[in-house]
Amino acid sequence: MRSARYPGPTLINGESAARETGVVPATVRKWVQLGHLAAAGRSGRASLYRLEDVFAAERVARGRKAPTRRA
Repeated sequence: MRSARYPGPTLINGESAARETGVVPATVRKWVQLGHLAAAGRSGRASLYRLEDVFAAERVARGRKAPTRRA
């Protein structure tokens, strides 16, 4: 159940995912094909992805590690 306090994950479509990561939509589709990214839902025919999953897929595809927290 979602509430104002815990709204749940931000879901975006493939085009928005591409825009957020600075790639073309075909690259997002390739990440899905390679298993780096999985759809979290659908809106009509469009797949929806969690924003945090999109950034994680970008890190994997570009060979980056997750950001570390500093104390």
